[in-house]
Amino acid sequence: MEERKKGERALISFDYALKRLLRNKANYEVLEGFLSELLMRDITVKAIGESESNREHAKDKSNKVDILVEAESDEILLIELQFTLEIDYLHRMLYGASRAITERMVRGAEYMAVKKVYSINIVYFDLGQSDDYVYHGRTHFTGLHVKDELRLSQAQREVFGRERAGDIYPEYYILKINSFNGVAKDTLDEWIYFLKYNLIRDEFRAKGLDRACEVLDRDNLTPEERSMIASSKLEGRIEGREEHEKLAKELERERKEREKLAKENEILLAEMARLKT
Repeated sequence: MEERKKGERALISFDYALKRLLRNKANYEVLEGFLSELLMRDITVKAIGESESNREHAKDKSNKVDILVEAESDEILLIELQFTLEIDYLHRMLYGASRAITERMVRGAEYMAVKKVYSINIVYFDLGQSDDYVYHGRTHFTGLHVKDELRLSQAQREVFGRERAGDIYPEYYILKINSFNGVAKDTLDEWIYFLKYNLIRDEFRAKGLDRACEVLDRDNLTPEERSMIASSKLEGRIEGREEHEKLAKELERERKEREKLAKENEILLAEMARLKT
């Protein structure tokens, strides 16, 4: 973390806030601000709950936080915050979005009841190879011959309130926090600045940050809450180390397996060459 500068306010971390404070309806304004800046339109939160993956695990992991937000627009927004590397994380994004759809489909319901899902992933590790720190993914149906994009019919646009066929499919956002250089060029960057440093500068004007300054101020926490934060950080460091050790062992196992296969191929090729002669 960078040294604190003049005009910066130190707040509690966003992961702890997601776990404990931002689920309170009185604090929805903070999440609404973040989501509005990211999606570039006003988002109003109707309810916040656990995602399906959290419901499956009794252990409250410190290196991962995920919640499910239901918006007034009848959309679902999955927010996941992840600290440690998972080599199949992109697959997990796909699975999470798909499950958010299927778990909310009532048996016998028409397909038009499928809800729009946004998968928002805040990661603190190097996910893939890239130069940017914010990525947006969506489905495009492109003509193979004339290269046009498939649009919805007039009737479909009136029913679904969307323009393109791909608009009804899940969309994905990836925020690679560690790749952010600390220079806030716009209001979304102001949020990313906070996500990286747990600091908010006095001149920041992004939606929700003024409320975050009130809700997440360390001075407003009770001694019990401060103790819980310290405990959560310790658990996170321990669990993060365990995850890295597990990944290292898996990569080493795969390396040895590749070497074994390479030797077997050498033997096979040598035997085939011998038989030819």
